[in-house]
Amino acid sequence: QVQLVESGGGLVQAGGSLRLSCVASGRTFSGYTRGWFRQAPGKEREFVASITWNSGTTYYADSVKGRFTISRDNAKSTLYLQMNSLKPEDTAVYYCAIRDGAGYNYWGQGTQVTVSS
Repeated sequence: QVQLVESGGGLVQAGGSLRLSCVASGRTFSGYTRGWFRQAPGKEREFVASITWNSGTTYYADSVKGRFTISRDNAKSTLYLQMNSLKPEDTAVYYCAIRDGAGYNYWGQGTQVTVSS
């Protein structure tokens, strides 16, 4: 059984930083693209960032480019999202996911990030 577990969310003031982590277990996902998504209250889930597991190629939503950094630790099968210069509009539940084939088919339970103004 595949399991993704996020951690690192919390309450932070605007301008602050947080680092999210996502550990995958239950299966080897070497070579699969992994991503971070978020969903704010009343809004649809949106893409934040992704990374190809082997090459480390990264992609970012325009709204977080220059502030967030996605990375991975292959040995620990852990995905990270370093979030700097946080804004109130970054407040959301953040999810990690693994792309298996054409879509993201494996999801974590989410971690809440709240940025106060």
